[in-house]
Amino acid sequence: MTSSTNWVAKQYVLFENERTRPVRDLLAAVPATDVRVAVDIGCGPGNSTEALAARLPGAAVSGLDSSADMIAAAARRLPQFQFEVSDIATWEAPGPYDLILANAVLQWVPNHEQLFPSLVKKLAPGGNLAVQMPDNLDEPAHRLLREIAADGPWANKLKGVERTMRYGADWYYSLLKPLCARVDVWRTVYHHPLAGGADAVVEWFKGSALRPFLAALDDSEQGVFLERYRDAVARAYPALADGTVLLPFPRLFIVATR
Repeated sequence: MTSSTNWVAKQYVLFENERTRPVRDLLAAVPATDVRVAVDIGCGPGNSTEALAARLPGAAVSGLDSSADMIAAAARRLPQFQFEVSDIATWEAPGPYDLILANAVLQWVPNHEQLFPSLVKKLAPGGNLAVQMPDNLDEPAHRLLREIAADGPWANKLKGVERTMRYGADWYYSLLKPLCARVDVWRTVYHHPLAGGADAVVEWFKGSALRPFLAALDDSEQGVFLERYRDAVARAYPALADGTVLLPFPRLFIVATR
């Protein structure tokens, strides 16, 4: 699972259509303004950047991600744009930006009470911060991850690996409203049809929630961990008659206008 194998980017785009739909929905809700400079923070392999550029033809678009693997994939996909390896938590570009897009990334970044206001400060007057974050920590897929991590020979290795920070719509609204002219917050539950039953669910989360767990384990531990997880997922997400699993996936959306 090293970046040199391009594993991360390849795994992520296995379900590219499903993962890109939320960012298209997010961008559709951004107010129609004159956007000259836009940045995609946590751009991944460039699928969200591509949606951003399609929504804003003529804008100067750039992207950043902490993964060199993801940035390499984005640069190959969209060579006309500038991409850089950078950590959102220490990103110092002052802006101003007319649009900052953060699609399915800020859930990995700590200290939202400081992070979100710092992003708003990088906006030009009238600019927008557009955020989409998975809101699925209470879903069986995540609950089972935490249980299996805590109940196995790898428990000490995996202690603290799970993502636990979570705030509701009211928390983000209260944080952003004093800083912004407009704050729009909503939650959507997508039901993604995955052919292949439990195996497909496991492949989905290999590109996201499973990554930090597997990264902490050696090859033999990974195999056992995935087997246990796959069996638990099969019980929690029974397949329909045609073998399809409908994967419920709640997501939180925020569009904040400075």
